[in-house]
Amino acid sequence: MAGAMVRIPVIRRSSDDIYEFPGTTVSLADMVLGFIEEVEVPPENTTSGSDEDDENSCSVEENKAFWEEQDQLLQATLCKTSSVESKIRQATKEAVREINSSSAEYCVCSRPVAGGCRKCLRTEICKRLIDSGYNCAICKSKWRSSTNAPAGEHTYLEVLDKSSKRGEIRVVIELNFRAEFEMARASENYNRLISWLPEVFVGKADRLRALIKILCCAAKTCMKEKKMHLGPWRKHKYVQAKWFGTLERSTPGSLPVGFSHGPPKPKASILTFDLLESAMPAGLHCAGTAVEVV
Repeated sequence: MAGAMVRIPVIRRSSDDIYEFPGTTVSLADMVLGFIEEVEVPPENTTSGSDEDDENSCSVEENKAFWEEQDQLLQATLCKTSSVESKIRQATKEAVREINSSSAEYCVCSRPVAGGCRKCLRTEICKRLIDSGYNCAICKSKWRSSTNAPAGEHTYLEVLDKSSKRGEIRVVIELNFRAEFEMARASENYNRLISWLPEVFVGKADRLRALIKILCCAAKTCMKEKKMHLGPWRKHKYVQAKWFGTLERSTPGSLPVGFSHGPPKPKASILTFDLLESAMPAGLHCAGTAVEVV
């Protein structure tokens, strides 16, 4: 009938007075942004922008809390020491200081490196510790390839101390410790964590194990945040094998003195220190700020 009013049906969508009109078109922008008021969605399946913001905020807070916790764990591990570690630490510092102040060249390679090479430095420090009465040896650990890690080998110094009532204590001396955990494309949080590590490290086995666990966990989280693959040489099993794999001990100028499948786990702590800033020969410094723990 002409002039008659045509009533357009409306559908109440919910109790908040939002209506849907048949024939209404939806813009592309609304579809992309997810603000489509014309589509009926059951209340239980509705997702609001504020919920997503809350999730992102929660993720940021969790990430911040994780790195703060790693910082605290790492510093607590580094700060602990013992009288055995203190003695070996002091002896090692004295050895490096004497090497640095001496005019004699300690590098005996066929092609000597200006300022000395790390291999010859390791040998010279071992000699001086032996002369000071310590049972020091050069250790080379080796491990076979597995499904989770490739084969490899690593060389470091080790002192076996028998003065404790608890029996023989194993103390590791690593001249290139911080560099073992540095990553070229690491996040700011990871780099800050690594900056706490000293370049030269002296510590008992149990604290070294704890330190490796913290750093490998941080490396895994770092790569996950950056959506990058974690190399097998960064994984806990591989890194731990460097200092706890099957090893061969030898003293300078001698044949290997024996093999070990890993000593019993000691119950002591780790002492770390920085020698490169004040006493390491030129050319052996690594980037990063080292922290001396007293």
